[in-house]
Amino acid sequence: MISHDHAKPCPKGADALPLGSGFLPVPAPGKPPLRHHDRVTYAVTVDVDLPKGAPELDVLQREGVGFMLRKGLDSIAAIEGPDGMEVDLVDDVIAVHPTGVLLKLFVDAPALEFAEDAAREVVAELLERSEPLSDWEITRCGVELHPDLLQESLDAADGPDAPPADPAERARRHAAAEPATGSGRLDRDEVDAMRRTLRALAPTLRAFPLEAFGHREDEEERIVSREAAEVAAGAVVYAIDLLVDELFTDLAGLEEDGPTVAETEAPFMVLDDLPPQFALQYTVLFVRRLTVTAVTMTGRLTQPHFGRPSCVAEELLLKFLLAQAEVTADLYELLSDEVETALQVFADGVFEDTDHEWLYAPTADGVAKGAVQDWFIPFGDERYVHPYAANDDGDDDEEPLD
Repeated sequence: MISHDHAKPCPKGADALPLGSGFLPVPAPGKPPLRHHDRVTYAVTVDVDLPKGAPELDVLQREGVGFMLRKGLDSIAAIEGPDGMEVDLVDDVIAVHPTGVLLKLFVDAPALEFAEDAAREVVAELLERSEPLSDWEITRCGVELHPDLLQESLDAADGPDAPPADPAERARRHAAAEPATGSGRLDRDEVDAMRRTLRALAPTLRAFPLEAFGHREDEEERIVSREAAEVAAGAVVYAIDLLVDELFTDLAGLEEDGPTVAETEAPFMVLDDLPPQFALQYTVLFVRRLTVTAVTMTGRLTQPHFGRPSCVAEELLLKFLLAQAEVTADLYELLSDEVETALQVFADGVFEDTDHEWLYAPTADGVAKGAVQDWFIPFGDERYVHPYAANDDGDDDEEPLD
């Protein structure tokens, strides 16, 4: 059962964001805690697709869908689970795209299964209550983990070494983990299954054909085989969820341990890979803007036209995405020389230059030159940066930097 609170205030900043842009980030009214006694805040990903055969949504239709979902989510106060247990919806993010909706629901629940069930129930009821959306289909609903954390969880499930539910603590353990030994090698069936999965994902990278990864039909122009190009392209798609989920985990950790990356000893999955001399500027607001940019950029990868990275933040995120794709292929023993070459060919073609690498160059005094706000400035009028990320109004809860 879902209880509704129609007087629930709209989260800060939600009314200032254009729905038609395709992504609606909603910061929590306050900092959502990672744990409440025996309860955990889970980030549940829910994919909802248009009915089969339905035409893609135009800009106005996407705006309408976003408005209906926003209105519905804002009216929900709690979800009643088994034995009267309450599951709380503490935060959410809506991304409307031409073929459906991606939602991130932050659910406060005593167990992962309750969180996933609650998220599915919430979205199913919203679709049922909204007549234009009643035929839409939930195609995915779950909490996704980084592959290393997933394997750790499977190996230690219900045992004394079971990984903690706290995302920040999982990140700490992940950062301190010893390198895997040869005894953890996958069997042939697992490798083949992952190869099929990645090859099946390759066509969803609609912005880039296999030629972008070095495969040509003409043998004289061919750099890599079709299979290698498909594995590389599929790994990029597979890495999208990992990158976005890791950013959400980092955001939750920084909200808990902040106020900036420089002022906490907690390790982060993505933020620790950013240029370290800017760490004092990595605030909660910055990470929210970075996460919005990641969703916007990765969404464009699955559309017919990507163009080029729109800003410095996108260049850094794309660099991380390709690194994650390489790690994924390597983890499943699919990183052959050909696949590695395919990823490099793609990187050489998608980046205009490597100027963003200069951000990692050490300075004489160790102090960063410039401001991270500049990373969200579009490279040109034809480049798109989401309004939430591009809006530099300084509205943050953190103290201004000297």
